[in-house]
Amino acid sequence: MAKIGIGIVGLGNISAAYLKASKQFPVLDIRGVADMNPDAAKARADEFGLKAVALDALFADPSIDIILNLTIPKAHVDVGLRAIEAGKHVYSEKPLGIVFAEAQKLIAAAKAKGLRVGSAPDTFLGGAHQTARKLVDKGALGQLVGGTAYFMCPGHERWHPNPAFYYEQGGGPMLDMGPYYITDLVNLLGPVAKVFGVGTMVRSTRTITAKERAGEVIPVHVPTHVSGTLIFHNGAVVQMAMSFDVAGHKHVPLEIYGTNGTLIVPDPNNFGGQIELLKNGGEWANIDTDMPYADGNYRSIGLADMAHAILADRPHRANGDLALHVLEVMEAFDTASRNGAVVEIATPVTRPAPLSENLTKGKVS
Repeated sequence: MAKIGIGIVGLGNISAAYLKASKQFPVLDIRGVADMNPDAAKARADEFGLKAVALDALFADPSIDIILNLTIPKAHVDVGLRAIEAGKHVYSEKPLGIVFAEAQKLIAAAKAKGLRVGSAPDTFLGGAHQTARKLVDKGALGQLVGGTAYFMCPGHERWHPNPAFYYEQGGGPMLDMGPYYITDLVNLLGPVAKVFGVGTMVRSTRTITAKERAGEVIPVHVPTHVSGTLIFHNGAVVQMAMSFDVAGHKHVPLEIYGTNGTLIVPDPNNFGGQIELLKNGGEWANIDTDMPYADGNYRSIGLADMAHAILADRPHRANGDLALHVLEVMEAFDTASRNGAVVEIATPVTRPAPLSENLTKGKVS
């Protein structure tokens, strides 16, 4: 199999998940890792049997085709632009950027050079979400009416060793968790047309309880409870709430409503999970997942799909246009909250193509 050379920038908390999952996709050949902290790069390289190099050397390496950008959110666009300037494709952790206008510059720069941008999340390519997509596409729900999308917790300072960035510009529950939910909704329902909502910040500081920095107080600079409504181009209306201020809740992560039935979609932060379907006049029924990539953490499948797409000269699914659309939608919640008005979404996007039903593990088609 032909391979695509991958260079990783940023060896923080999420990099281990990518490095473990990438071993399941033979098309990915990781040829170097780099970090502003050379010790972090060396430690991760030693852990996975890779080569740690300086940042300049990584960007200059002609054997690297895609820069996998796993830096913190506020560095995503700068690192992406540097990759484009070096003549390389870039695949970023979510979100694509923390400011829509800045992320637009990244997409424009890539298109001007004929290079690709990809972005997490890729969980919508998981077997459970692709099975849910198939049910929607086959008309199991009838005419689509709407849905709900909920993520609410007490905050990431409970478990994350360095949680401060979740409460700085570029953080908050919407930019952190919103990408999973909105991307899966676009996968299921198509593009968003309008947004209205409100965001609140109920505390100006948070106290870390994770053992690494327990007791440290950090400031809060972003809304930590965001709620509102997405209106899709197909007419579906979805209520959404993302919060770091709630002890717990009993809403399921995603429900999709149609004139003929209701679909329970598993947590979009995971690749698998139980799907449930209620048809009009019937009973709730568990739906078996009949697509691959539902039985583990495949955080690299979007990168692998991008690599296969480069080789086959076809569009990739977790693409820059999709990520930019999702970022515009997330930013629209803040704009709507500040202005007290409905915000129209301008970015065009096409629903990503569904995965083939005949995939074998290790391939993406």
